[in-house]
Amino acid sequence: MLPTIARRGFLKQLGATAATLVAARHVAAQGAPAPRTYTYKSAGGGELKADVYGPDDTAKKPVLIWIHGGGLISGSRAGIPRFARELAQRSGFAVVSIDYRLAPNTKLPAIIEDVQDAHRWVCARGPELFGADPGRLAVAGGSAGGYLTLMAGFRFDPRPRVLVSYYGYGDITAPWYSRPDPFYLKQPHIPKEEAYAAVGETEVSSPPAGNKRGRFYLYCRQQGIWPREVAGHDPDSENGWFDPYCPVRNVSKDYPPTLLIHGTADTDVPYEQSKEMGIKLAELSVKHELITVPGAGHGLTGIPPVMVQAIDDRAIAFVKTHVG
Repeated sequence: MLPTIARRGFLKQLGATAATLVAARHVAAQGAPAPRTYTYKSAGGGELKADVYGPDDTAKKPVLIWIHGGGLISGSRAGIPRFARELAQRSGFAVVSIDYRLAPNTKLPAIIEDVQDAHRWVCARGPELFGADPGRLAVAGGSAGGYLTLMAGFRFDPRPRVLVSYYGYGDITAPWYSRPDPFYLKQPHIPKEEAYAAVGETEVSSPPAGNKRGRFYLYCRQQGIWPREVAGHDPDSENGWFDPYCPVRNVSKDYPPTLLIHGTADTDVPYEQSKEMGIKLAELSVKHELITVPGAGHGLTGIPPVMVQAIDDRAIAFVKTHVG
């Protein structure tokens, strides 16, 4: 039976965008040690950086790559969640929070390439710089970062030892993303001109404070055009093009052990996305768990902090079990 964490209550989103909610959930705690920052590649006229948390030494240690969310349109590496902080501060992990270039200025293939290059950098330079053990590597992320985490399960070489997807998704062509979304249609209409002005024309990986890129995400969800804007292809007429970019279509018996965490009241990424990923993993006998959180919204909003902490603790235990 799939584990379930029960709760009572209701979701209050107060009209906030999903990217805002996820960013709020993943802000680093005050007083946390400052990370060491490295450049892992240059692309699009700028530098892509990685923040490394954990013991400041080169002793050999397990490593977690954390991938931020934001619909592939906004967000940054700056904030990491309690789950990742605990691995760095109490479990001796090197936790690496990475940049990647953002859509729509950068399209999906190049975004995936950035994440792959970050993994290659961790494996090649991590041992020397911060003691990373490439043989004990985990990947985790939330929302769009959860999607990129699931992509890592078949795009990273060598494959990670374990994956943790917080409210992520495995199919980017399904109606929830490729049709106007009922929840976002209830919010004030975003004019096309405002949406495109919010993202500009320059490639970015770390938007400045106060940027309005979330307005473009909201516009895409209201219009049902997220796959077209992010990938540059139409899922209706070119569905096969998306095969290499849908994790649920690429699960194999060699896929890493995976933990899926999702709230049933998620109005941004449907709970069914994690459920369907779990079904596919089960079909191929891949070790996995699905933590179903009844009534929780996107970013695990709407539940008591003690419940979020309990979920994080289970995620920590899952990672430590599988990295060895």
